[in-house]
Amino acid sequence: MLADTIEALLKIALVLGGVMTASAYLVLVERWIAAWVQDRIGPNRVGIPLTNIRLWGLGQPIADGVKLMLKGEAVPEHVDKPIYYLAPAVIFVGAILVFAVIPFGSVLPAGIFPENWNIHEPIALVIAPQLDVGLIYVLAVGSIAVYGVVLGGWGSNNKYSFFGAIRSAAQLISYEIPLGLGILGVVLATGSLRLEEIIGRQAESGWWNVVQQPLGFVVFTVAAFAEATRLPFDLPEAEQELVGGYHTEYSGIKLMLFLVSEFLHMIAAAFLMVVLFLGGWHIWGLTDGIDSPAGNLVTWPVALLRVVVLLAKVMVVILFFMIARWSWPRFRFDQLMQMAWKVMIPWGLANLVVVAIVVEYGNRIEQAVGVGREVCMGLAGFAVLLAVWLVTVLTDPSRTDNRLRRDLPVPSFLANQGDLGEM
Repeated sequence: MLADTIEALLKIALVLGGVMTASAYLVLVERWIAAWVQDRIGPNRVGIPLTNIRLWGLGQPIADGVKLMLKGEAVPEHVDKPIYYLAPAVIFVGAILVFAVIPFGSVLPAGIFPENWNIHEPIALVIAPQLDVGLIYVLAVGSIAVYGVVLGGWGSNNKYSFFGAIRSAAQLISYEIPLGLGILGVVLATGSLRLEEIIGRQAESGWWNVVQQPLGFVVFTVAAFAEATRLPFDLPEAEQELVGGYHTEYSGIKLMLFLVSEFLHMIAAAFLMVVLFLGGWHIWGLTDGIDSPAGNLVTWPVALLRVVVLLAKVMVVILFFMIARWSWPRFRFDQLMQMAWKVMIPWGLANLVVVAIVVEYGNRIEQAVGVGREVCMGLAGFAVLLAVWLVTVLTDPSRTDNRLRRDLPVPSFLANQGDLGEM
């Protein structure tokens, strides 16, 4: 019992330190990407203090963190202080708790540890490996962020903060539905709520869920962008409209908690996307299968390679998040809501219906057509993706609405210029 407690505490410390460090350096990576997109140099000056060693600016996150922690905090007199102080803690705790069920690899083989440690079973690289309702836990804990945002907007007693909080609450609640529909399709196809088993099912079949459920992947990706409040879905903190949104009145370490939470949400969304749709640590040529019973057969090179593959996939998805921020303009709020309720939710329901039909009648389809269930699901998924895209485009009101294409009226003084010229 004591050994299990020590193991859990070590995992918590490593995960907390790892994701916090990653979120700090992802800020630097995003600034590099912004500089690349805007054709400038970017941050490259901060290195080792009292030396001329710059290290490509790798000291910038440390300098930014120290600056925010030591910065004087200005607390406005008009705020509701208990709620004002509670909001950043709530949103940060909700962001960090998601990582309790996210696997960072398969297992560590027992043979890599010294014999006097008395470790005879593989160690799962996840804080809560036996949680059978992992995806429900992710959805439940992830929704805590809504409370933190609303508390921040209300406690600030500022109209811009309040408007930003209302926007954020509407956005997060609306996109929870398509996010859940995208996840539900994966659960229906794999028959499990455990993230490790979902990876195992993809490894056993050799077909990742992005191929089997392309429509579900699109729905989940768009919803993940909205849940992370990243551009083009950063309506709650649009600077041109709401100054700073729900954290307008925050500064110092409280502001840092809000900003770090945003990157933690992005990291969690990237991990979920990789685990649910991109095969997790699986890549063709590695030892396939889930941790049990194959976990006892995993050697340390395979275990290390699985960790590297998983983190590499996550980094690619995070880079996609960052490049998208500097590539697409921000949606209007009405467009954002229409996309959730009129596009993403119907698409998610269509994907769910297709998956349910293939799962129910997969064996009959396989006997009649001669192809496996995964192939049938993938072909049906791509066909439905094309169909719903065509229906969405053809029924778009802007295609038949001529109000934006009408001739502009000519001002009266310009209309009379011809008469004046003739005179």
